[in-house]
Amino acid sequence: MCACSGDTDGRIPVLSTRYGLRELKLNVTKEWRAWFEGREVGGWVEEYEGGLTFASIRGAGHFVPIYKPQEALSLFSHFLSAQPLPSSRF
Repeated sequence: MCACSGDTDGRIPVLSTRYGLRELKLNVTKEWRAWFEGREVGGWVEEYEGGLTFASIRGAGHFVPIYKPQEALSLFSHFLSAQPLPSSRF
């Protein structure tokens, strides 16, 4: 399962989602880290027990595919193929 948010989203801010996830009291399996789209930081991601992943998309607002189509496609493709988001520029 994946939850994602644009980091400039004024309707559902990243911080609010992180507070909500904290209330679930799930153990973090992989700490908050950057993920990459090509050579650029695509956003940040954290993974929790039970298969939950929360990802943010850098520079995106509420409608992520409109603001950042390449990053949205990368996130969606990795999710569908059950692959982790890239953690390096290469």
